Amino acid sequence: MSKEKESVLAGFKAFLMRGNVIDLAVAVVIGAAFTNVVNSLVKGVINPLVGAFGTQDLNQYSSCLKAPCVTKDGEVVEGIPIMWGTVLSAVLTFVITAAVVYFLMVLPMSKYLARRARLQAAKDEVQEVMEVSELEVLKEIRDTLVAQRSAPVPGQSGSGQSGSGQNGPAPSAS
Repeated sequence: MSKEKESVLAGFKAFLMRGNVIDLAVAVVIGAAFTNVVNSLVKGVINPLVGAFGTQDLNQYSSCLKAPCVTKDGEVVEGIPIMWGTVLSAVLTFVITAAVVYFLMVLPMSKYLARRARLQAAKDEVQEVMEVSELEVLKEIRDTLVAQRSAPVPGQSGSGQSGSGQNGPAPSAS
């Protein structure tokens, strides 16, 4: 049973040491800080802009499903209020957050990855051309060497006497 505990602990340690867990923790912390920025933007900029046409607090926008809606000390006493201003505020916060994440993180990263993929494809193509051209050069060298071995040496007659002691052409390598 001790070995099983050790393997579970070793597996847990390996899980924690992977980069994904660290990246996730950083994303959560940055996301929490970013949420505060977006909430401040909604409260400080969006709400006053909406306030130019009505109330400054989006949470104040509501309708009454069952009239009359009467509140006392912030609690509903009569009626059924529909707090659509709260939903509108949450939707605006979500849209702003999504837009900032897309335009500041997703779009630049996808452009970077596409450019990197194009560069890698070009590099692979050049490498492939280099390999093909090297193969072609080696074939040409081989063919030249074979042709040189089988061609008669100039200035010698076909009497069979050669300076190297060989008779006839050298065997060709295929």
